[in-house]
Amino acid sequence: MKEGLSICFYMHHSHRDVAPAIEQTLDLYLQTIGPKALTRTPTDDGYWQDLDDSAMKHIREELLERRAPLIDLRDSSGSLEAYQFHYQGVALDAPYDLHTPRKRHASAVSFWFPVSFLQSHGIGPFRDLALALAKLLPFNSGHAGPSFHAWAMEPLTQQMFQLGLRYPGMDIPDEHNNAYTVGDQLDGIHWMNFIGQPVLGAVGGTEALRARLTHPGTSVESLGGDRALVTLGAEPDAGDTDEGRVLPAYRELARVLEPWLTSREAARPYRENEALLRWERRFLE
Repeated sequence: MKEGLSICFYMHHSHRDVAPAIEQTLDLYLQTIGPKALTRTPTDDGYWQDLDDSAMKHIREELLERRAPLIDLRDSSGSLEAYQFHYQGVALDAPYDLHTPRKRHASAVSFWFPVSFLQSHGIGPFRDLALALAKLLPFNSGHAGPSFHAWAMEPLTQQMFQLGLRYPGMDIPDEHNNAYTVGDQLDGIHWMNFIGQPVLGAVGGTEALRARLTHPGTSVESLGGDRALVTLGAEPDAGDTDEGRVLPAYRELARVLEPWLTSREAARPYRENEALLRWERRFLE
């Protein structure tokens, strides 16, 4: 487990409707981090292989041909990845479901960065990439900011969520499971919050949302197409409850958006996980 940055988007659409846009986001991510930054990918039988030209060609074919592909590209096959592209496609018209109701499904994509990227480049390129990705994707929601990263999520969940209670501004991304719980709602409160439909309409639109957020560090931008971005401060802040840094702007936004915040509890690794439920409500209690 280590600290990093992540960008995540959720689309309540079947994979076949978003596949071309997902491929474009992969290209944009590689342009930002360098074409050789991602070096490993798992095979269908669970082994790791080098991400050479042949493997990348196969991955692009999967994106275009599979009904609900799982794509996982990393900078290593260990547990301390700095860069990672993860995509879980869903098929909303599947004849049956083994996870949760299809209304809670969403094709989910995430992009990871190491802290060194922020130290070397500043926050500008990270924020610019998040905005560029948002323009490409028909998202219902999305977010960007600091996060804890780990390869094996399930054994670490209790420790990660406990640590997340101390540093409330840190996300704990898990797009594979979030793809079956978010739907067209929101996965928590973050530094950058991309809000689409139906949530933006339910709160009254961009102007109504702006009027309800009074913290001086909060900005609300219209992205067009009935979508908005709420940014909580000029730069991301992990917070630290032990030092009294409880992130009041995050708490204000959480109160406004509470009716539309989802929980991962329905996903298999998190059922009856008290630490998860406390962490998800860290800005509300």
